[in-house]
Amino acid sequence: MRQLGALEAEVMGQLWSADRSHTVREVLDGLRISRDLAYTTVLSTMGNLLDKGYLTRVSEGRAHRYEPTLSRAEYAARLMREAMTHGGDEDLVLLRFVGELPEDQQTRLKDVLDTPVREPEPNKGHGPPDSGLSAE
Repeated sequence: MRQLGALEAEVMGQLWSADRSHTVREVLDGLRISRDLAYTTVLSTMGNLLDKGYLTRVSEGRAHRYEPTLSRAEYAARLMREAMTHGGDEDLVLLRFVGELPEDQQTRLKDVLDTPVREPEPNKGHGPPDSGLSAE
Protein backbone atom coordinates (compact mmCIF):
# COMPACT_ATOMS: atom_id res chain seq x y z
CA MET A 1 0.00 0.00 0.00
CA ARG A 2 1.37 3.37 -0.96
CA GLN A 3 0.42 6.75 0.33
CA LEU A 4 -2.48 8.49 -1.38
CA GLY A 5 -1.74 11.23 -3.88
CA ALA A 6 -2.52 14.82 -2.90
CA LEU A 7 -5.97 15.03 -4.51
CA GLU A 8 -6.84 11.47 -3.50
CA ALA A 9 -6.00 12.37 0.10
CA GLU A 10 -8.21 15.47 -0.06
CA VAL A 11 -11.12 13.45 -1.47
CA MET A 12 -10.70 10.77 1.19
CA GLY A 13 -10.44 13.48 3.84
CA GLN A 14 -13.81 14.87 2.75
CA LEU A 15 -15.38 11.42 2.91
CA TRP A 16 -13.70 10.45 6.21
CA SER A 17 -15.00 13.65 7.80
CA ALA A 18 -18.55 12.97 6.67
CA ASP A 19 -21.15 10.97 8.55
CA ARG A 20 -22.77 9.80 5.31
CA SER A 21 -21.98 8.89 1.73
CA HIS A 22 -21.39 11.66 -0.80
CA THR A 23 -21.90 12.25 -4.51
CA VAL A 24 -19.07 13.55 -6.68
CA ARG A 25 -20.82 16.95 -6.71
CA GLU A 26 -20.90 17.08 -2.89
CA VAL A 27 -17.21 16.21 -2.66
CA LEU A 28 -16.40 18.78 -5.34
CA ASP A 29 -18.34 21.46 -3.46
CA GLY A 30 -16.35 20.69 -0.32
CA LEU A 31 -13.04 20.78 -2.16
CA ARG A 32 -13.84 24.03 -3.96
CA ILE A 33 -13.53 25.86 -0.65
CA SER A 34 -9.76 25.60 -1.00
CA ARG A 35 -9.19 24.57 -4.65
CA ASP A 36 -10.60 25.30 -8.08
CA LEU A 37 -11.30 21.87 -9.56
CA ALA A 38 -13.33 20.58 -12.46
CA TYR A 39 -16.13 18.08 -11.86
CA THR A 40 -14.44 15.61 -14.23
CA THR A 41 -11.20 15.80 -12.23
CA VAL A 42 -12.96 14.80 -9.02
CA LEU A 43 -15.04 12.17 -10.86
CA SER A 44 -11.86 10.63 -12.29
CA THR A 45 -10.10 10.71 -8.91
CA MET A 46 -13.04 9.06 -7.19
CA GLY A 47 -13.19 6.46 -9.97
CA ASN A 48 -9.51 5.69 -9.35
CA LEU A 49 -10.14 5.37 -5.60
CA LEU A 50 -13.05 3.04 -6.35
CA ASP A 51 -10.86 0.91 -8.64
CA LYS A 52 -8.14 0.77 -5.96
CA GLY A 53 -10.65 -0.43 -3.38
CA TYR A 54 -10.75 2.68 -1.19
CA LEU A 55 -14.38 3.52 -2.00
CA THR A 56 -17.68 1.77 -2.58
CA ARG A 57 -20.35 3.19 -4.86
CA VAL A 58 -24.12 2.86 -4.81
CA SER A 59 -26.44 4.17 -7.53
CA GLU A 60 -28.93 6.82 -6.52
CA GLY A 61 -31.01 7.92 -9.48
CA ARG A 62 -28.65 9.27 -12.12
CA ALA A 63 -25.87 9.84 -9.59
CA HIS A 64 -23.71 7.61 -7.43
CA ARG A 65 -23.01 7.88 -3.72
CA TYR A 66 -19.52 7.01 -2.50
CA GLU A 67 -18.19 6.04 0.91
CA PRO A 68 -14.83 4.85 2.22
CA THR A 69 -14.13 1.16 2.65
CA LEU A 70 -11.79 1.82 5.56
CA SER A 71 -11.45 4.47 8.24
CA ARG A 72 -8.70 7.07 8.35
CA ALA A 73 -7.15 5.16 11.29
CA GLU A 74 -7.21 1.88 9.35
CA TYR A 75 -5.51 3.56 6.39
CA ALA A 76 -2.80 5.04 8.63
CA ALA A 77 -2.26 1.70 10.38
CA ARG A 78 -1.82 -0.07 7.03
CA LEU A 79 0.75 2.51 5.93
CA MET A 80 2.63 1.99 9.19
CA ARG A 81 2.50 -1.79 8.78
CA GLU A 82 3.78 -1.45 5.20
CA ALA A 83 6.67 0.73 6.38
CA MET A 84 7.56 -1.86 9.00
CA THR A 85 7.44 -4.68 6.45
CA HIS A 86 9.44 -2.97 3.72
CA GLY A 87 11.71 -0.66 5.73
CA GLY A 88 14.52 -3.16 6.23
CA ASP A 89 15.34 -4.22 9.77
CA GLU A 90 11.90 -4.11 11.44
CA ASP A 91 13.35 -3.65 14.93
CA LEU A 92 15.47 -0.71 13.75
CA VAL A 93 12.52 0.85 11.90
CA LEU A 94 10.37 0.56 15.01
CA LEU A 95 13.12 1.92 17.25
CA ARG A 96 13.68 4.93 15.01
CA PHE A 97 9.94 5.57 14.69
CA VAL A 98 9.41 5.55 18.45
CA GLY A 99 12.59 7.56 19.00
CA GLU A 100 11.26 10.35 16.79
CA LEU A 101 7.95 10.59 18.65
CA PRO A 102 7.52 13.49 21.06
CA GLU A 103 7.57 12.43 24.72
CA ASP A 104 3.79 12.77 25.13
CA GLN A 105 3.18 10.45 22.16
CA GLN A 106 5.72 7.94 23.53
CA THR A 107 3.76 7.96 26.79
CA ARG A 108 0.49 7.41 24.91
CA LEU A 109 2.09 4.55 22.97
CA LYS A 110 3.18 2.88 26.22
CA ASP A 111 -0.38 3.27 27.57
CA VAL A 112 -1.85 1.76 24.41
CA LEU A 113 0.55 -1.17 24.55
CA ASP A 114 -0.48 -1.82 28.18
CA THR A 115 -4.16 -1.89 27.18
CA PRO A 116 -5.75 -5.20 26.14
CA VAL A 117 -6.35 -5.45 22.41
CA ARG A 118 -9.98 -4.91 21.41
CA GLU A 119 -11.70 -5.51 18.13
CA PRO A 120 -11.64 -2.42 15.89
CA GLU A 121 -14.93 -0.81 15.01
CA PRO A 122 -16.27 -2.16 11.71
CA ASN A 123 -15.90 0.12 8.73
CA LYS A 124 -18.72 1.05 6.41
CA GLY A 125 -17.82 -1.36 3.63
CA HIS A 126 -15.51 -4.09 2.53
CA GLY A 127 -11.80 -3.61 3.02
CA PRO A 128 -9.60 -2.69 0.07
CA PRO A 129 -6.81 -4.86 -1.17
CA ASP A 130 -3.61 -4.70 0.91
CA SER A 131 -1.33 -4.12 -2.07
CA GLY A 132 -1.30 -2.80 -5.57
CA LEU A 133 -2.31 0.68 -4.49
CA SER A 134 -0.34 3.48 -6.00
CA ALA A 135 -0.18 7.22 -5.57
CA GLU A 136 -1.69 9.53 -8.16
